[in-house]
Amino acid sequence: MTSIVTTTLLQPFTIGSHSINPPLTLAPMAGHTNHAFRTLCRALGGCGLVCSELLSSNILKYSSIKRSLHLMDWTPDEHPFAVQLFGSDPAVMAHAARIVADYGADIVDINMGCWVPKIANKGGGAGLLKDVCTAAAVVEAVVKAVDVPVTVKVRSGWQPGETTAIPFAQAAEQAGVQAIAVHARYARQGFQGEADWDVIRQIKERVSIPVIGNGDVTDAASAARLLRLSSCDGLMIGRAALGQPWIFRQIAHELQTGEPLPEPTRAERAAIALEHARRTVAAATTCPERVAVRELRGQLTKYTLDEPGSVAVRNQLVRADSLADIERILLPLVETELTSANLL
Repeated sequence: MTSIVTTTLLQPFTIGSHSINPPLTLAPMAGHTNHAFRTLCRALGGCGLVCSELLSSNILKYSSIKRSLHLMDWTPDEHPFAVQLFGSDPAVMAHAARIVADYGADIVDINMGCWVPKIANKGGGAGLLKDVCTAAAVVEAVVKAVDVPVTVKVRSGWQPGETTAIPFAQAAEQAGVQAIAVHARYARQGFQGEADWDVIRQIKERVSIPVIGNGDVTDAASAARLLRLSSCDGLMIGRAALGQPWIFRQIAHELQTGEPLPEPTRAERAAIALEHARRTVAAATTCPERVAVRELRGQLTKYTLDEPGSVAVRNQLVRADSLADIERILLPLVETELTSANLL
Protein backbone atom coordinates (compact mmCIF):
# COMPACT_ATOMS: atom_id res chain seq x y z
CA MET A 1 0.00 0.00 0.00
CA THR A 2 1.31 3.43 -0.90
CA SER A 3 1.92 5.64 2.12
CA ILE A 4 -0.19 8.78 2.36
CA VAL A 5 2.74 10.68 3.81
CA THR A 6 6.48 11.14 3.69
CA THR A 7 8.70 11.82 6.68
CA THR A 8 9.67 15.20 5.23
CA LEU A 9 6.22 16.50 6.17
CA LEU A 10 7.13 16.45 9.87
CA GLN A 11 10.19 18.60 10.40
CA PRO A 12 10.95 20.27 13.75
CA PHE A 13 10.84 24.05 13.85
CA THR A 14 12.02 26.52 16.45
CA ILE A 15 10.41 29.31 18.42
CA GLY A 16 13.26 31.32 19.83
CA SER A 17 15.60 28.75 21.33
CA HIS A 18 12.87 26.13 21.73
CA SER A 19 12.76 23.21 19.32
CA ILE A 20 9.20 22.07 18.63
CA ASN A 21 9.63 18.40 17.90
CA PRO A 22 7.38 16.82 16.73
CA PRO A 23 5.84 19.95 15.20
CA LEU A 24 2.41 19.08 16.61
CA THR A 25 0.99 21.44 19.22
CA LEU A 26 -1.93 21.44 21.63
CA ALA A 27 -4.32 24.35 21.12
CA PRO A 28 -5.28 26.41 24.16
CA MET A 29 -8.87 25.62 25.13
CA ALA A 30 -10.75 27.24 27.99
CA GLY A 31 -11.88 24.68 30.53
CA HIS A 32 -9.76 21.93 29.04
CA THR A 33 -6.04 22.61 28.67
CA ASN A 34 -5.16 22.70 32.34
CA HIS A 35 -2.02 21.14 33.80
CA ALA A 36 -3.51 17.64 33.96
CA PHE A 37 -4.58 17.51 30.32
CA ARG A 38 -1.39 19.15 29.03
CA THR A 39 0.86 16.67 30.83
CA LEU A 40 -1.33 13.77 29.73
CA CYS A 41 -0.98 14.74 26.06
CA ARG A 42 2.76 15.05 26.54
CA ALA A 43 3.07 11.71 28.35
CA LEU A 44 1.21 9.87 25.58
CA GLY A 45 3.72 11.17 23.02
CA GLY A 46 3.82 13.11 19.79
CA CYS A 47 2.99 16.54 21.24
CA GLY A 48 5.85 19.00 20.82
CA LEU A 49 4.31 22.05 22.49
CA VAL A 50 1.47 22.66 24.92
CA CYS A 51 -0.32 25.88 25.80
CA SER A 52 -2.23 27.04 28.85
CA GLU A 53 -5.85 28.03 28.85
CA LEU A 54 -6.29 31.66 27.86
CA LEU A 55 -5.67 34.04 30.77
CA SER A 56 -7.18 37.49 31.11
CA SER A 57 -4.59 40.25 31.12
CA ASN A 58 -7.00 42.38 33.17
CA ILE A 59 -7.17 39.79 35.94
CA LEU A 60 -3.40 39.56 36.08
CA LYS A 61 -3.14 43.36 36.09
CA TYR A 62 -5.84 44.28 38.58
CA SER A 63 -6.05 41.24 40.89
CA SER A 64 -3.46 40.29 43.47
CA ILE A 65 -0.91 37.69 42.42
CA LYS A 66 -2.20 35.46 45.22
CA ARG A 67 -5.70 35.49 43.72
CA SER A 68 -4.25 34.71 40.28
CA LEU A 69 -1.94 31.87 41.26
CA HIS A 70 -4.55 29.19 40.53
CA LEU A 71 -4.45 30.31 36.90
CA MET A 72 -0.71 29.76 36.66
CA ASP A 73 -0.74 25.98 36.91
CA TRP A 74 2.30 25.13 34.81
CA THR A 75 5.36 23.26 36.07
CA PRO A 76 8.95 22.94 34.78
CA ASP A 77 8.33 19.42 33.43
CA GLU A 78 6.06 20.91 30.74
CA HIS A 79 8.91 22.67 28.92
CA PRO A 80 8.57 23.95 26.33
CA PHE A 81 5.16 25.45 27.01
CA ALA A 82 3.31 28.60 26.06
CA VAL A 83 1.04 30.75 28.20
CA GLN A 84 -1.78 32.46 26.34
CA LEU A 85 -3.04 35.94 27.23
CA PHE A 86 -6.00 37.90 25.94
CA GLY A 87 -6.83 41.58 26.15
CA SER A 88 -6.90 44.71 24.03
CA ASP A 89 -4.93 47.28 26.02
CA PRO A 90 -1.24 47.23 25.00
CA ALA A 91 0.02 48.39 28.40
CA VAL A 92 -2.10 45.90 30.34
CA MET A 93 -1.08 43.07 28.02
CA ALA A 94 2.58 44.00 28.45
CA HIS A 95 2.20 43.95 32.24
CA ALA A 96 0.51 40.54 32.15
CA ALA A 97 3.22 39.18 29.84
CA ARG A 98 5.92 40.21 32.31
CA ILE A 99 4.07 38.41 35.11
CA VAL A 100 3.74 35.07 33.30
CA ALA A 101 7.32 35.29 32.00
CA ASP A 102 8.52 35.86 35.57
CA TYR A 103 6.56 32.75 36.57
CA GLY A 104 8.41 30.61 34.06
CA ALA A 105 6.53 30.80 30.75
CA ASP A 106 8.81 29.71 27.92
CA ILE A 107 6.64 31.46 25.34
CA VAL A 108 3.99 34.17 25.63
CA ASP A 109 1.13 33.63 23.20
CA ILE A 110 -1.36 36.36 22.35
CA ASN A 111 -4.95 35.27 21.73
CA MET A 112 -6.47 36.87 18.66
CA GLY A 113 -8.62 33.88 17.82
CA CYS A 114 -11.30 33.61 20.51
CA TRP A 115 -14.68 34.41 18.96
CA VAL A 116 -16.77 34.08 22.14
CA PRO A 117 -18.83 37.30 22.38
CA LYS A 118 -17.96 38.16 25.99
CA ILE A 119 -14.31 38.40 24.92
CA ALA A 120 -14.44 39.43 21.27
CA ASN A 121 -17.14 42.10 21.73
CA LYS A 122 -14.91 43.87 24.26
CA GLY A 123 -12.08 44.08 21.73
CA GLY A 124 -10.12 41.06 22.94
CA GLY A 125 -9.45 37.78 21.17
CA ALA A 126 -10.56 37.79 17.54
CA GLY A 127 -12.09 41.23 18.13
CA LEU A 128 -8.59 42.63 17.63
CA LEU A 129 -8.70 41.51 14.00
CA LYS A 130 -11.20 44.26 13.27
CA ASP A 131 -8.33 46.75 13.61
CA VAL A 132 -4.91 45.64 12.42
CA CYS A 133 -3.26 48.77 13.83
CA THR A 134 -4.52 48.11 17.37
CA ALA A 135 -3.64 44.43 17.06
CA ALA A 136 -0.11 45.33 15.96
CA ALA A 137 0.21 47.78 18.88
CA VAL A 138 -0.69 45.00 21.35
CA VAL A 139 1.90 42.70 19.79
CA GLU A 140 4.61 45.34 19.81
CA ALA A 141 3.99 46.16 23.48
CA VAL A 142 4.18 42.51 24.52
CA VAL A 143 7.32 41.82 22.47
CA LYS A 144 9.07 44.79 24.08
CA ALA A 145 7.96 43.76 27.58
CA VAL A 146 9.50 40.28 27.76
CA ASP A 147 12.70 38.46 26.89
CA VAL A 148 10.94 35.20 25.98
CA PRO A 149 9.57 34.54 22.47
CA VAL A 150 6.13 35.93 21.65
CA THR A 151 3.67 34.11 19.37
CA VAL A 152 0.14 34.87 18.22
CA LYS A 153 -2.91 32.76 17.45
CA VAL A 154 -5.35 34.29 14.97
CA ARG A 155 -8.48 33.53 13.01
CA SER A 156 -8.62 34.22 9.27
CA GLY A 157 -10.35 37.49 10.11
CA TRP A 158 -13.45 38.81 11.78
CA GLN A 159 -15.90 37.98 9.01
CA PRO A 160 -15.82 36.37 5.58
CA GLY A 161 -14.50 38.67 2.91
CA GLU A 162 -12.16 40.44 5.33
CA THR A 163 -9.07 38.25 5.63
CA THR A 164 -7.22 40.56 7.99
CA ALA A 165 -5.00 37.73 9.24
CA ILE A 166 -2.83 38.15 6.14
CA PRO A 167 -1.79 41.80 6.63
CA PHE A 168 -1.72 41.27 10.39
CA ALA A 169 0.72 38.34 10.08
CA GLN A 170 3.12 40.57 8.18
CA ALA A 171 2.77 43.34 10.77
CA ALA A 172 3.25 40.86 13.60
CA GLU A 173 6.47 39.56 12.06
CA GLN A 174 7.79 43.10 11.74
CA ALA A 175 6.93 43.71 15.40
CA GLY A 176 9.01 40.71 16.50
CA VAL A 177 6.54 37.83 16.79
CA GLN A 178 8.40 34.55 16.33
CA ALA A 179 5.56 32.27 15.18
CA ILE A 180 1.90 32.54 14.26
CA ALA A 181 -0.87 29.94 14.54
CA VAL A 182 -3.75 30.34 12.11
CA HIS A 183 -7.22 28.89 12.68
CA ALA A 184 -8.54 28.99 9.14
CA ARG A 185 -12.07 30.09 10.00
CA TYR A 186 -13.44 33.58 10.50
CA ALA A 187 -14.53 34.66 13.96
CA ARG A 188 -18.13 34.97 12.79
CA GLN A 189 -18.10 31.28 11.84
CA GLY A 190 -17.27 30.01 15.31
CA PHE A 191 -16.68 26.33 14.58
CA GLN A 192 -19.21 26.17 11.75
CA GLY A 193 -18.38 25.28 8.16
CA GLU A 194 -15.07 23.96 6.88
CA ALA A 195 -11.72 25.56 7.58
CA ASP A 196 -10.28 27.30 4.51
CA TRP A 197 -6.69 26.09 4.60
CA ASP A 198 -5.77 28.30 1.65
CA VAL A 199 -5.60 31.23 4.08
CA ILE A 200 -2.80 29.40 5.90
CA ARG A 201 -1.00 28.93 2.58
CA GLN A 202 -1.26 32.62 1.77
CA ILE A 203 0.15 33.63 5.14
CA LYS A 204 2.98 31.12 4.84
CA GLU A 205 3.94 32.66 1.51
CA ARG A 206 4.14 36.14 3.01
CA VAL A 207 6.11 35.64 6.22
CA SER A 208 9.37 33.96 7.15
CA ILE A 209 8.45 33.05 10.73
CA PRO A 210 6.97 29.60 11.45
CA VAL A 211 3.28 29.24 10.59
CA ILE A 212 1.21 26.68 12.50
CA GLY A 213 -1.96 25.47 10.77
CA ASN A 214 -5.14 24.90 12.75
CA GLY A 215 -8.67 23.83 11.91
CA ASP A 216 -10.22 20.47 10.97
CA VAL A 217 -7.12 18.35 11.66
CA THR A 218 -8.62 15.15 13.03
CA ASP A 219 -6.24 12.39 11.91
CA ALA A 220 -3.04 11.70 9.97
CA ALA A 221 -4.75 11.98 6.59
CA SER A 222 -6.11 15.48 7.27
CA ALA A 223 -2.79 16.47 8.84
CA ALA A 224 -0.93 15.41 5.71
CA ARG A 225 -3.34 17.28 3.45
CA LEU A 226 -2.97 20.51 5.38
CA LEU A 227 0.82 20.26 5.49
CA ARG A 228 1.00 19.62 1.75
CA LEU A 229 -1.51 22.27 0.74
CA SER A 230 -0.14 25.09 2.88
CA SER A 231 3.53 24.15 3.45
CA CYS A 232 2.98 25.28 7.04
CA ASP A 233 5.64 24.44 9.61
CA GLY A 234 3.49 22.69 12.17
CA LEU A 235 -0.04 21.80 13.18
CA MET A 236 -2.19 22.82 16.13
CA ILE A 237 -4.86 20.41 17.33
CA GLY A 238 -7.66 21.40 19.66
CA ARG A 239 -11.12 19.82 19.77
CA ALA A 240 -9.94 16.58 18.17
CA ALA A 241 -7.69 15.99 21.19
CA LEU A 242 -10.59 16.07 23.66
CA GLY A 243 -11.26 12.50 24.66
CA GLN A 244 -8.37 11.50 22.38
CA PRO A 245 -5.15 12.83 23.95
CA TRP A 246 -3.30 10.07 22.09
CA ILE A 247 -4.07 11.77 18.74
CA PHE A 248 -0.66 13.45 18.65
CA ARG A 249 1.11 10.11 18.97
CA GLN A 250 -1.08 8.60 16.27
CA ILE A 251 -0.51 11.43 13.81
CA ALA A 252 3.23 11.66 14.47
CA HIS A 253 3.69 7.91 14.08
CA GLU A 254 1.75 7.68 10.82
CA LEU A 255 3.35 10.76 9.28
CA GLN A 256 6.81 9.47 10.18
CA THR A 257 6.34 5.81 9.25
CA GLY A 258 3.37 5.66 6.89
CA GLU A 259 1.81 3.04 9.16
CA PRO A 260 -1.23 3.78 11.35
CA LEU A 261 -1.33 2.84 15.00
CA PRO A 262 -4.28 0.76 16.17
CA GLU A 263 -7.09 2.64 17.86
CA PRO A 264 -7.07 2.29 21.67
CA THR A 265 -9.36 -0.41 22.98
CA ARG A 266 -12.18 0.42 25.35
CA ALA A 267 -10.01 -0.79 28.24
CA GLU A 268 -7.13 1.42 27.12
CA ARG A 269 -9.42 4.43 26.78
CA ALA A 270 -10.75 3.80 30.27
CA ALA A 271 -7.20 3.57 31.65
CA ILE A 272 -6.25 6.88 30.04
CA ALA A 273 -9.45 8.55 31.26
CA LEU A 274 -8.69 7.32 34.76
CA GLU A 275 -5.17 8.71 34.53
CA HIS A 276 -6.66 12.01 33.37
CA ALA A 277 -8.88 12.06 36.47
CA ARG A 278 -6.03 11.20 38.84
CA ARG A 279 -3.82 13.92 37.37
CA THR A 280 -6.64 16.43 37.66
CA VAL A 281 -7.29 15.71 41.33
CA ALA A 282 -3.57 15.68 42.12
CA ALA A 283 -3.18 19.12 40.55
CA ALA A 284 -6.26 20.58 42.27
CA THR A 285 -4.42 22.20 45.15
CA THR A 286 -6.49 25.40 45.24
CA CYS A 287 -10.03 23.97 45.18
CA PRO A 288 -11.95 21.12 46.83
CA GLU A 289 -11.80 17.73 45.11
CA ARG A 290 -15.53 17.75 44.38
CA VAL A 291 -15.16 21.03 42.45
CA ALA A 292 -12.30 19.65 40.35
CA VAL A 293 -14.23 16.43 39.65
CA ARG A 294 -17.40 18.26 38.63
CA GLU A 295 -15.41 20.34 36.15
CA LEU A 296 -13.83 17.12 34.88
CA ARG A 297 -17.08 15.27 34.19
CA GLY A 298 -17.58 16.70 30.71
CA GLN A 299 -14.03 15.85 29.72
CA LEU A 300 -14.30 12.21 30.80
CA THR A 301 -17.52 11.63 28.86
CA LYS A 302 -15.63 12.40 25.63
CA TYR A 303 -13.59 9.19 25.94
CA THR A 304 -16.46 7.13 24.44
CA LEU A 305 -16.47 4.48 27.13
CA ASP A 306 -19.96 3.08 26.61
CA GLU A 307 -20.83 0.08 24.53
CA PRO A 308 -22.67 0.98 21.30
CA GLY A 309 -26.23 1.99 22.07
CA SER A 310 -25.60 2.46 25.79
CA VAL A 311 -25.09 5.57 27.93
CA ALA A 312 -24.68 3.79 31.25
CA VAL A 313 -21.06 4.82 31.86
CA ARG A 314 -21.72 8.37 30.76
CA ASN A 315 -24.68 8.68 33.09
CA GLN A 316 -22.55 7.52 36.00
CA LEU A 317 -19.65 9.85 35.16
CA VAL A 318 -21.83 12.97 35.03
CA ARG A 319 -22.88 12.26 38.62
CA ALA A 320 -19.39 11.61 40.01
CA ASP A 321 -18.35 13.84 42.92
CA SER A 322 -14.99 12.33 43.87
CA LEU A 323 -12.02 10.48 42.47
CA ALA A 324 -13.28 7.42 44.35
CA ASP A 325 -16.51 7.63 42.36
CA ILE A 326 -14.60 7.79 39.09
CA GLU A 327 -12.38 4.87 40.06
CA ARG A 328 -15.44 2.82 40.95
CA ILE A 329 -16.89 3.51 37.49
CA LEU A 330 -13.77 3.10 35.38
CA LEU A 331 -11.69 0.41 37.06
CA PRO A 332 -14.11 -2.39 36.04
CA LEU A 333 -13.59 -1.33 32.41
CA VAL A 334 -9.84 -1.68 32.63
CA GLU A 335 -8.57 -5.16 31.86
CA THR A 336 -6.76 -6.85 34.73
CA GLU A 337 -3.47 -7.05 32.87
CA LEU A 338 -3.65 -3.44 31.70
CA THR A 339 -1.93 -0.73 33.76
CA SER A 340 -1.24 2.90 33.09
CA ALA A 341 2.44 1.96 32.86
CA ASN A 342 1.66 0.24 29.57
CA LEU A 343 0.40 3.48 28.09
CA LEU A 344 2.16 6.36 29.83
